[in-house]
Amino acid sequence: MSERVALAFDGDVATLTIDRPAHLNALDTATLEALDAALEEARGEAQALVITGAGDDAFVAGADIAEMAEMNTTEAEAYSRLGHDVMSAVESFPAPVIAAINGYAIGGGCELALACDFRVASERAVVGHTEIDLGITPGWGGTQRLPRLVGDETARRLIMFGERIDASDAYNLGLVGEVIAHDDLDDHAAAMAADLAAKPTTAMRAAKESLNQARTTDLAAGLDFERRTWASLFDTDDQREGMAAFLDDRDPDFE
Repeated sequence: MSERVALAFDGDVATLTIDRPAHLNALDTATLEALDAALEEARGEAQALVITGAGDDAFVAGADIAEMAEMNTTEAEAYSRLGHDVMSAVESFPAPVIAAINGYAIGGGCELALACDFRVASERAVVGHTEIDLGITPGWGGTQRLPRLVGDETARRLIMFGERIDASDAYNLGLVGEVIAHDDLDDHAAAMAADLAAKPTTAMRAAKESLNQARTTDLAAGLDFERRTWASLFDTDDQREGMAAFLDDRDPDFE
């Protein structure tokens, strides 16, 4: 893809690696643009996507402070808008997205992980929102996605105190779903992605869209979306094969 982002395919599984290890994979403007382009390339091709960082030290250590330090308000608005667009592209990616958090996921790195469907952390991972100590706040969705995941009080503590927490604490708070031995993380994330990619594509996309509705709508609107989405899956290849396989007592053969 570029010198900053690598995209690789293994069958239906794509792995997107932020590749700036000398900068702890920090997301400057050029890297955000490369990430956006990689997501667009993977869209429609990948049935599951893993996002990780190059090297052993960082998933993404945050936004690029050296670039931000010289920004005025207008430039900061454009930078935030670009970051929001990229995080939204991850959140709305039509296939499941796994964050394989192999090290620091701080600030913008935590926001990138929050936009994913699943967060699997190395035992060495450190996550958090430290923006308050830079005189700013999370600007790529952290103030909105974090409380939806871990609750209001916990999110306020993490953001207002600027706390960094280790993988075990992140798991206990519900910020990550699993903690894996560092050397096993890549294989574990790849196996998860392969399992997800083998599921029926149309139904998986519908499940993700319905789950995402719970973040943005009230219960009545979400239930209405679920009902319409569920009904739309009938008479699809996935539905016919899945139910026929169940009735025939065999494994389904999804396309």
